[in-house]
Amino acid sequence: MARAFNVIIERDAEGYYIASVPELRGCHTQAKSLDTLMARIREAIELCLEVEGDKVSPQEFVGVQRIWIEA
Repeated sequence: MARAFNVIIERDAEGYYIASVPELRGCHTQAKSLDTLMARIREAIELCLEVEGDKVSPQEFVGVQRIWIEA
C-alpha cells in the first residue's frame, strides 16, 4: 500500500540539509546534497514504519510560517 508523508527540509549553518518527518517520531536524517537527502529520508521512513507498523496516524499538512522575534 502506497503512503504519503510530509518531509520538512532545512539547511543548517554548515550547509547540511536536514529532513524530518513529523508523522514519524524520531524520523530524520541529514546530507550534503538534496539527492542524497531524499534517498536517506526514504530509507529512514521505511525503517520507522518497520518499527511503528500501523500505529502511524496520518496528519494533514497545513503550511509553514516564519516568525521573526527580536532578540
